Amino acid sequence: MANMVNASPIAFTKHPSPSFSFLSSQPITSSKFASDSVKSAVFSNVKGRAFFAPILAYKNLNSEDIVDINKVELVKENELEEEDSTTDETLMYSFSPLPLMFVAALPGAGSIRSLFGPFVELVKSWNLPDWLVHWGHPGNMAVVLFAMGGYGTYLGFRIRFSDNVEEKAKAKDLHPKLLGGMFFFFALGATGGITSLLTSDKPILESPHAVTGFIGLTLLTIQTILPALFEGNPGLRNVHGILGSGIMTLFLVHAALGLQLGLSY
Repeated sequence: MANMVNASPIAFTKHPSPSFSFLSSQPITSSKFASDSVKSAVFSNVKGRAFFAPILAYKNLNSEDIVDINKVELVKENELEEEDSTTDETLMYSFSPLPLMFVAALPGAGSIRSLFGPFVELVKSWNLPDWLVHWGHPGNMAVVLFAMGGYGTYLGFRIRFSDNVEEKAKAKDLHPKLLGGMFFFFALGATGGITSLLTSDKPILESPHAVTGFIGLTLLTIQTILPALFEGNPGLRNVHGILGSGIMTLFLVHAALGLQLGLSY
């Protein structure tokens, strides 16, 4: 047993460490103390290696081999931020709600083509000038928008803000007539626009002009119903005025999109 204990310092000094230098200089007097020394050497060796190994490893590195971890993490964070920003921009530029609105709100283009087919063939047989077929619908709708819609909107504001009783009475009489006529001619003009596109063999529902026109007619329908509810809820007058201003703004955008569509072919 004593021989085995005396050989233990040699076995444990295979990987030299500064913490075990005292083992070779201390004598072993008994087997109990030798066993304790073995256990102490084992645990001391493990702790010593765990403590000194990282320090010695870093001491063996050259200054050129030491990498600044903070800089590496900062570069990685910047790269991730650039990737995220690039992804966001791509999604924003690639997404448009108009096709979704088109699919949800408008009927199929094939059905409309079939419905308007006989009338389109009739129009083609008339041999009308190309400029009339191309610009007839935009010209008529511009007159309706600015003459009837513009003046009708002005009369609506006079009803709200005028102190002249006679002027307000005339405005109340003419305002619904003008805007009701605008609604009728806009609905009729929509069929003219579809006919113009089909006559020119162009898509009819894929453009933003078509989508904004459909939305505008829907809002005009709601706007027409609101005055019948004024007596029961006077607060709807404010809604009527705000919605009317919004509809006119929408139709201005609609007109600009129609001009862009007309110039595209």
